[in-house]
Amino acid sequence: MNVAPTLEGGLRIDPETPEDWHILRAITLDANSHGIDLASRLGGLVAHEKLAEDWQEIVVPDLRESFADDIFYISSAIETASAFPGDSESPIFITPEDAFVWYGGLNQARLALEEKYHFGNDPESDPANLSPQRHEAFLRGRFYCALQSFILKYGLTL
Repeated sequence: MNVAPTLEGGLRIDPETPEDWHILRAITLDANSHGIDLASRLGGLVAHEKLAEDWQEIVVPDLRESFADDIFYISSAIETASAFPGDSESPIFITPEDAFVWYGGLNQARLALEEKYHFGNDPESDPANLSPQRHEAFLRGRFYCALQSFILKYGLTL
């Protein structure tokens, strides 16, 4: 997979193998892999009882919808690009206008992977010591982080 900045600002992603498409599709799968959605998990961090109640009633529904919209947008971009594999070019563009959506969706996926696998500063998270499933998740998380870095450097216009 090649990821490169565009002249207009933003990024162009060129998946080259079935594995590349698998990694890109995994963004959606990873973001939705936790049993409880991210908006509710964030609400669970509010310790004050009354504030937690208000958060769940007022903030969580809009936040949940926003997070779901980001993931749907990313999934649609990936599936649209993958629908034309015979073109030999099926790029995915991350424009400055949708950079925040991509950044947020990648962040959802990374947070879900961290909650599931607890990579953090765990010495057992050395890639050489990981089971195949954890190793693949670890590599996806690193890819998501690298893509977020590219988005910050080339995709966002402030």
